[in-house]
Amino acid sequence: MHIEMLVEDRSGEKLLQVLLPQLLGPQGEPHTWRLHAYKGIGRIPQGLVTKADPAKRMLLEQLPKLLRGYGKTPGIDAVVVVLDTDRRDCAAFLAELKAVANACNPGPDTLFRLAIEEIEAWYLGDQDALLAAYPRAKREVLGKYVQDSTCDTWELLADAVYLGGSAAIKKAGWPLPGQVKHEWAKKIGPLMDPGRNTSPSFGKLKDGLRRLVAEGKQRG
Repeated sequence: MHIEMLVEDRSGEKLLQVLLPQLLGPQGEPHTWRLHAYKGIGRIPQGLVTKADPAKRMLLEQLPKLLRGYGKTPGIDAVVVVLDTDRRDCAAFLAELKAVANACNPGPDTLFRLAIEEIEAWYLGDQDALLAAYPRAKREVLGKYVQDSTCDTWELLADAVYLGGSAAIKKAGWPLPGQVKHEWAKKIGPLMDPGRNTSPSFGKLKDGLRRLVAEGKQRG
């Protein structure tokens, strides 16, 4: 099976580069995938007609056009789209996304998976990996976290592991937030064990991918 995987930023791409072989097996044995990182989430365009500049690479703006294209492309068995919910209602957001996929005819077999509230929840779901990467992390801050809650997730992680916390990152401004998130993916990601992750949203990604390839094998 070949999967095209869309993520909203480079840090998410970096994390999935490490985790996908654990979830699907080594690249090409037997499954293959290709990751595409965007520069932000954006919005679903009105009427599902993409008008935004493709160079801006906002994922939701391009999503209808992308899914239509994948639906017409031989050799693509599935598309997986990974997004942060941020402060959106999870069920309503997922329904919007599925409506986009259902409107594409022909469309690819599409799986949407949402990190609640942000992909940093998946690091916090494996605190053994997090503490191995950052032994001096503030455990009292980590202890306040309720898994997959809406609580300014990346800021909480920053307050636990970054000198000066999220306030220092925000004060410095762009590009530091992106650089820090990329560092987390690089340092924590390789230490993560999908089998022990306590994040429900990560569990849905893991189970969804494995179900996807199992169903593909049955069809094949």
